[in-house]
Amino acid sequence: MKQSKIVFWLLAIVACSFFSNTYAQDAFENNQPIFSPLFSWQANPYRTASGAPGESYWQNRADYEIHVSLDEQEKTLTGKIAITYTNNSPHTLDFVWLQLDQNKFTPESRGTLTMPVNGGRWVGDTQGGYQIDSLQVYKKTAREASKGALIASDEVISDTRMQVRLQEPIAPKGGAVLIEMNFKYKIPEYGADRMGRLESKAGWIYQLAQWYPRMAVYDDVKGWNIEPYMGAGEFYLEYGDFDYHITVPYDHIVVGSGELVNKEEVLTKELLKRYEQAQQSGERVYLVKPDEVGKTKKTRPVQEGTLTWNFKMENSRDVAWASSKGFIWDAAKINLPSGDDCLAMSVYPPESDGRDAWGRSTEYTKASIELNSEMWYEYPYPVAVNVAGIVGGMEYPGLSFCSWRSKKGSLWGVTDHEFGHNWFPMIVGSNERLYPWMDEGFNTFINHYTSVKFNNGEYGSNLDNVRSMNFYLTNPGRESISTYPDVTQMYNLGYTAYYKPAVGLWLLREVILGPERFDYAFRAYIKNWAYKHPTPIDFFHTIENTAGEELDWFWRGWFYANWNLDQAVEKVEYIEDAPEKGAMITISNQQKMVMPAEVEIKESNGESKRVKLPVEIWQRGDVWTFQHNSTSEIISVELDPDKVLPDINDKNNTWQAEEEEVND
Repeated sequence: MKQSKIVFWLLAIVACSFFSNTYAQDAFENNQPIFSPLFSWQANPYRTASGAPGESYWQNRADYEIHVSLDEQEKTLTGKIAITYTNNSPHTLDFVWLQLDQNKFTPESRGTLTMPVNGGRWVGDTQGGYQIDSLQVYKKTAREASKGALIASDEVISDTRMQVRLQEPIAPKGGAVLIEMNFKYKIPEYGADRMGRLESKAGWIYQLAQWYPRMAVYDDVKGWNIEPYMGAGEFYLEYGDFDYHITVPYDHIVVGSGELVNKEEVLTKELLKRYEQAQQSGERVYLVKPDEVGKTKKTRPVQEGTLTWNFKMENSRDVAWASSKGFIWDAAKINLPSGDDCLAMSVYPPESDGRDAWGRSTEYTKASIELNSEMWYEYPYPVAVNVAGIVGGMEYPGLSFCSWRSKKGSLWGVTDHEFGHNWFPMIVGSNERLYPWMDEGFNTFINHYTSVKFNNGEYGSNLDNVRSMNFYLTNPGRESISTYPDVTQMYNLGYTAYYKPAVGLWLLREVILGPERFDYAFRAYIKNWAYKHPTPIDFFHTIENTAGEELDWFWRGWFYANWNLDQAVEKVEYIEDAPEKGAMITISNQQKMVMPAEVEIKESNGESKRVKLPVEIWQRGDVWTFQHNSTSEIISVELDPDKVLPDINDKNNTWQAEEEEVND
């Protein structure tokens, strides 16, 4: 036998003996489960492994024509809707589902019956609910075609959903139907903090949302998404074009999502002139001045009867509107990065006026849209309207409802947050019913940067104070970010949907990836999924592929588990007891959450050095030792010196040399 073979077998025998003695009692457990893939998911023609839509990605479409009338005496809304629904899927559809959100406001609804006895944000009136009649379905050969042959159908209403069963199915890959119906309901005074009506001194303010039957989403992930509307879970909607007509008393002002296309019919010549001035002005211009509220001869083109306001919105998932005879109305131009512009507007009652309150609403709206457009993706809508009323804060495409009581930083915060939602989920159309963190969390994250930039940090942000949430992270009653909103305990939703996912994105940007890599990946996600329907997997894969980082350990620990982080300095040992020869520093990970480690080392000679260690140091186990080339006694070793990690126990983050050790 050759000498090399003899050496090999001797080494093998020694190795076997070592492993036999070492692991005879207990097998060593590494941290591979923490770092292994989160999902056992394979790419398909619809969704790629890189996180982008696939070559065969499809999405159905819903286009709406709506005519409604507001009865201010009865507080009801009555209307007719025509929905052109196009089936772009590869499947034949024997039925379709619609969402009837107003049915939440009945005594028997699931939303009412599952509301805790102590109430909460999503309580609502119980005297409402849809009255629906004259439902008819027609076959269409194309979206632009005229009404086709009548199709026999039956409808079944179940809580906030309606199934329309078709005698003739909708063909795949472009088949379409026209669904028509009449509807009526009483407008709730408090509609689960998403819509409703407020009696101001100058008149009732109506904030109308979820105000028409809406198509449910049929997608490649779940098929029909038919989760009921119960309050906490928001919305998941198809994209399409809207042409809607609002008939109100003549003395009302109406604002809505999209473009007002009949200004000449509903505005006086003076208001038209002011409207055009606002479109050219970076400062707010009054359309209806505070002293003109209620003076209809100046502001209304007729002095009796009703007026119909016509709005159009293209490629949107929804529309909302507001109406009142008691609105102050102002506006200013929004400048977009491409050189285009659009219009910021605010409507509010006289009691909300003032420099410390809604007098700055249009300024706030303009700034929020401009800052987010510059940093992430250009705002696509013709207007951004802020409406003061009974709703504390709620978002719709191009329009937000905010509390009439909000002032100063509170009004900036709610305005910026609700308009930030135009990016998530209005442009990037995720499923809010199931994944609220993909809109609330993402939006809370981008709000941090707009708040830091607005007016040189006038109101600022504390999102980067990540340890402020340690009381929640250590609370035994905490829940995972992945918990569905209608399941989450109400006292947890602010963290599971908003704050914790926002902190997670901040950690990704500022600690794990760095701003350049993160911003490139995050913008790619928005661009890839604009006006489409991403899932969490699509987001995770986009960030990983675009930024070039395996992040399963982070998604698992921060978004899907309730793990915590506790990094600790264990010991410092000098090589051959001589500081000038270097030191071996040992750190540990005391909990299951892992993160990269940054260590600051200070020596007695005044030198200070930081060492950044990648997250992979924790793959083999929870203890890591590294060598530091010290030149004098080490006086301290500190983990996370800038306190940017959500470490739940900072008492073990620092090692301090004993005073006599340094002086020896």
